[in-house]
Amino acid sequence: MFALVAILPIVLAAAAPAAIVPKGGIVDLSHPYDAQTIFWPTESGFVLEKEHDELTEKGYYYRSNRFSSPEHGGTHIDAPAHFAKDGNTVDAIPLDQLVGSAVMVDVSRKCLADRDYRIAIDDFRAWEKVHREIPSRSIVLLRTGFARYWPDRKKYLGTDERGAAAVSELHFPGLDPAAAAWLVSERKIKAVGLDTASIDYGQSTGFEAHVELMTHGVPAMENLANLDRLPPTGITVVALPMKIAGGSGGPLRAIAIIEQK
Repeated sequence: MFALVAILPIVLAAAAPAAIVPKGGIVDLSHPYDAQTIFWPTESGFVLEKEHDELTEKGYYYRSNRFSSPEHGGTHIDAPAHFAKDGNTVDAIPLDQLVGSAVMVDVSRKCLADRDYRIAIDDFRAWEKVHREIPSRSIVLLRTGFARYWPDRKKYLGTDERGAAAVSELHFPGLDPAAAAWLVSERKIKAVGLDTASIDYGQSTGFEAHVELMTHGVPAMENLANLDRLPPTGITVVALPMKIAGGSGGPLRAIAIIEQK
C-alpha cells in the first residue's frame, strides 16, 4: 500500500494533459475601450458609467459598471451583414472564420508616405515573391503603420472634427476594391483585418472593398493594434467579437499566437 501511495502522484502527473502554452508568444491585437477610443466622426463613442465601487455593509468590496457603444468603433469586426443584406450577422459568423492561420502583409512604407494609399494586388504579389502564396482560408492582416497614431484622432483619421461634414475630411489608407476581389476569388481568404478605421480608404464614398468582401461572406477587422509585433507568417489569429444577436458588427478582442521557430 505504501508503494502505491508513493507512486500515485507521479502516475497522475504523467497522465495529465500538458498545458497549452504557446512558446512563441501571444500578441494582443486590440485597443482598449475608453474615453479616447476612436469612432467614426458621426458616432458618439464609448461611454462607461460607474454604478458601484465601494465596500458593502456586509464587508466585501463590490464594483460594477454599465457601458454603451456603437457596434463599429475601436477594435471591432464588420460582419458580412454590415454591407450584405443576406450576410451573416456577427453572432452567426462561423467560428472557423474567426480562428486560424494568418499572414501579415506590411505595407506601412507606402501607407505612411501616402495617407490615401489603397493596398493593391501588386502589394500582395510582391509579398508572395518573398514568402509564399497566401494559403487558401487564411486570415490576412494588413499593416499600414497607422496604429502608431492611436488615439490621436487628427493623425489617425486625418481630422479631429466630428459630425457628418467631417467624413469628407477623412484621410487614411485602405484596401483597393480590386485587391479585395482578388483576395476573395484568387486566394479564397476567410477574413481580413487592418490597423485603420475602415477596410476602405478614408476618402471612399462607395465602400466598394466592404461590398466586395461582405457580399462574399468575408468579415473585416478594423482598428487592430500591434501588427508591428507580428512576423509575416507563422501566426494563428483568434478574433472573437461580442456575440450580439443580429448585430452588423461588434467590439473585438483579437490575439495573435506566434509559432516558435
